[in-house]
Amino acid sequence: MPHEVRGVVSRAKGEPVSLETVLVPDPGPGEAVVSVKACGVCHTDMHYRDGGINDDYPFLLGHEAAGYVEQVGDGVTDLEPGDYVILNWRAVCGTCRACKRGKPWYCFNTHNAAQPMTLADGTKLSPALGIGAFLDKTLVHAGQCTKVSPDAEPAVAGLLGCGVMAGIGAAINTGAVGRGDTVAVIGCGGVGDAAIAGARLAGAGKIIAVDVDDRKLGWAKDFGATHTVNSRGKSEDEVVEAIQDLTSSFGADVVIDAVGRPETWRTAFYGRDLAGTVVLVGVPTPDMRLNDMPLIDFFSRGGSLKSSWYGDCLPSRDFPALVDLYLQGRLPVDKFVTERISADGVEQAFSRMHHGEVLRSVVEFS
Repeated sequence: MPHEVRGVVSRAKGEPVSLETVLVPDPGPGEAVVSVKACGVCHTDMHYRDGGINDDYPFLLGHEAAGYVEQVGDGVTDLEPGDYVILNWRAVCGTCRACKRGKPWYCFNTHNAAQPMTLADGTKLSPALGIGAFLDKTLVHAGQCTKVSPDAEPAVAGLLGCGVMAGIGAAINTGAVGRGDTVAVIGCGGVGDAAIAGARLAGAGKIIAVDVDDRKLGWAKDFGATHTVNSRGKSEDEVVEAIQDLTSSFGADVVIDAVGRPETWRTAFYGRDLAGTVVLVGVPTPDMRLNDMPLIDFFSRGGSLKSSWYGDCLPSRDFPALVDLYLQGRLPVDKFVTERISADGVEQAFSRMHHGEVLRSVVEFS
C-alpha cells in the first residue's frame, strides 16, 4: 500500500505552492523510502516553481534533505532500515564513459527512482532534482542515499545535499584552491558563502567577498572572508579594480562566480590573475548571453574557465568527509541555518530568500 503524506507541490508557473496529499509507493527494485527529517529551501526549488527548469508540472519540491531509511526494495544491499542518510541527486551509474574513465562525479547517466509519486487523484509528480523531499517520506533510488554519521542533526546535514556542497566543491574540487591562494567570490548567498568556507578550509591566504548587500558581506566574514567589496553602484571595471587592489594589482588566483549573470562572469574573468581560474557555479537562465568579449582576451590571459555542477562532488566520498569536518568544528555548516519552519511555510521562505533575508530556511518534520 502506498504511503499517504502531505507534500509541497507546485502546480503551475509562478503560482504559490500548495500543501497537498501525496502517495508514495513502496520501494521497487533498487529503490528506498526515506523518512525525511529536514529539507532546506533552495533557490533551485524556486526556479522549479517559476518555470526556470522546465514545464513538467506539477512538481514535488524539495531536494536538500536528510533522514532515515524506512524501507528498501529488492536488490538493495548497501542500505537497510534505520540508516541515517543525506539525499543526493548524483546517484552515479558506474558504467557510463565518465564512470569508466574514473571520473564518476561527471556521471552522464545518474539514477532516479523508477516509480512515480502521485497526487491523490493519480496525477504523476515530477520530483525536484529526482528527489522531492518537502514531505514526511519520499521515494528515491538507493544510490541517492549517502550514509553519514547520525551525530549531525538533519537540519544541518541535509544542507550538504545541494547548496553547501555546490559552494564547497566549487572551491575545493573545481577551483582546486590551494594553500596561500588568493580567492574572490562574487555573490555571498548560501552557495557563495559555502565557497568561502571551502576556500578557507583549503588554506587560501586571502578571500575576497563581493556582493551588493552589506548584510551578506557580514555573513561572508563569518565564513572566512578576509576582505569585502560592496559592488552596489560600481561598474564591472571598478569591481575588477577593487579585486586587483587587494591582490597586489594582479587579480585573484581563483574567482568563483556564485551569481551566474553575464556581468558577474565578466567581472570574474577580468578579476583573475593571468593564468588564473574562473569557476561558474551560479546558474544562468537560458536567455543569458556573453556579448562583445574579444577572443584575444581568452587567448592572451590563459588559465582555466570552468563550470561547477554540484561542486563536482562524489557524494559517497564528499558527504561523509564534510560531516566529519563539521563534527570536528572545522566546517561551520550550522551557520547556514537561518530559520526552521514547517512545510506550510515554504512559499513565505521563498520570499525571504528572494529578498536576501536568509541563508537557508529549513523545513523540519517530526
